Amino acid sequence: MRHLPVLLLASAGLVALAALVGGLTSGTTGAIGAAIGVAVVTFSYTSSTLVVAWADSVDPQLVLPFGLAMYAAKFSVFGVLMVAAAATGWPGLVPLALGVVAGVSVWTGVHIWWITAVHLRRTAR
Repeated sequence: MRHLPVLLLASAGLVALAALVGGLTSGTTGAIGAAIGVAVVTFSYTSSTLVVAWADSVDPQLVLPFGLAMYAAKFSVFGVLMVAAAATGWPGLVPLALGVVAGVSVWTGVHIWWITAVHLRRTAR
């Protein structure tokens, strides 16, 4: 869980950047869509982290079933919401999708950095 504050800080910065870029390229709708896309990824990854950490604290054998259940629940809800949003013809859908891509890329990149630059050095001591 030590990695979570760094990832949340990076995601908060990305929300602001995504809103700025979305706003400059697609107006208010683009700003809102891009920011929501990053926020969705942040919520998704944070909730998974918390559920897996909780499951591990109760019984390590619960990590797999709770992790998979969380994954299935999140993507079922996200899938329904994305289909509903696409059906409305909302012009912020493309910026939202790009925000999701940016959110996944930044979260993954910062997580890799944290593991290699911080965590491995702490454990080597």
